[in-house]
Amino acid sequence: MDRPVRLIFAVSCFLCIAAGCRNKNVSEQQDPIVLGYSQLGDESSWRTQNTFSIKSAAKRSGIKILFEDAMQNPANQIKALRSFIAYKVDVIAFSPLVETGWDTVLEEAKAAGIPVILVDRMIETSDDSLYTAALCSDFALEGRRAGEFLVRKFAGRTTPVNIVELAGTAFSTPAIGRSEGFREVLSAHPKFVICFSEDGDFMQSKGREIMQKVLKLYRSDEIDVLYSHNDDMTFGVIEVMKEAGLAPGKDIVIISVDATQRSIDYLREGTINCVIECNPNSGQQVMELATRIVSGENVPKRTYIQETTFDEFGDLDSIANRGY
Repeated sequence: MDRPVRLIFAVSCFLCIAAGCRNKNVSEQQDPIVLGYSQLGDESSWRTQNTFSIKSAAKRSGIKILFEDAMQNPANQIKALRSFIAYKVDVIAFSPLVETGWDTVLEEAKAAGIPVILVDRMIETSDDSLYTAALCSDFALEGRRAGEFLVRKFAGRTTPVNIVELAGTAFSTPAIGRSEGFREVLSAHPKFVICFSEDGDFMQSKGREIMQKVLKLYRSDEIDVLYSHNDDMTFGVIEVMKEAGLAPGKDIVIISVDATQRSIDYLREGTINCVIECNPNSGQQVMELATRIVSGENVPKRTYIQETTFDEFGDLDSIANRGY
C-alpha cells in the first residue's frame, strides 16, 4: 500500500471512529430523564386535570414518567416512592396526601442521591434537605382571599354572620392553609362566627353528606355563608340546597376554591358568590424544575403558582374558558 492510500485509509478510520464516538455521546445526551411521580388520588375534577397536566407536560418535555396513583392512601404513596428509589429514577415528585410521616422514605431517597420535588402540597419535617424543591399554591393566601370577600360582602352588617366550613382532607396542606388564612382575616371582625366545620376530603359525595347533616342541625335562616375548600364539595352542597328548596348564592352565600369551569358557570348565574382559584396546571413547571435539577442547576426551595380570585363584584364576562 503506497503512502497516499495509507493516508486516506488512516483518515477514513479516524473519521469512522470519531463518528462512532459522536453518535455515542448524542445517544447519551438523548437518554430521557426518568421521573417517578406519585399522585395522591383522583378525588376531584381538579385532581384529574392536575394529573393530565403532569402527564402531558412530561410527554411534551421528553421526560419518561413512572406514574403511580395512591388512591387517597399515604401507605400507597410511600410504597410508590420506595419503588422509584429501587428503580433508580433521576427525580421523584409527589403530591403528599398529608403533611406528616414522610421523613423515613425521603431519607432513603436522599441516601440514594435522588432529588425530590413536592408538588401541590407541603410536608412537615425538621429536615428541609429531604426535598430539593416545592411547587405549590399559597393555600393560606387562598383562605385570606375568601375572608376578604366576606368582609366586603357583609361590610354594612352589624349582626352575627354564621359560617359553615367544609374543609378538605384532615392534616393536608390545603385544608390547613385555607382554614388558617380564612380565620386570620375574620379574627379582626368579631361578627363572623364559624358555627360548624367538618372535613369533606375534597369529595362531592362528602359535600352532600355534610350539608345534609348541617340542615338537620340548623335552620336555613341560621346559616349565612358556606365556605367550601373545593369545587367538588361545593357541587354536592348545591345539590342538597336545591333539593331543600333553597337558592344557593342568595339564601346562603357560597365561597368555593378551585375555579373549575362549572364553578365559574355557577358564579355567572349567581349560584356561587366567590371562587378562589387554585391552579391545577403545574405540569410544565414540574418538568422544568426536574430538568434544571438533573442538569445541576440551583433552583428555588419553594415556588408559588400564580392564582387569582373571581367574585360577584368583578367582570364575569371577561373570564376565559377554564379548560377543565
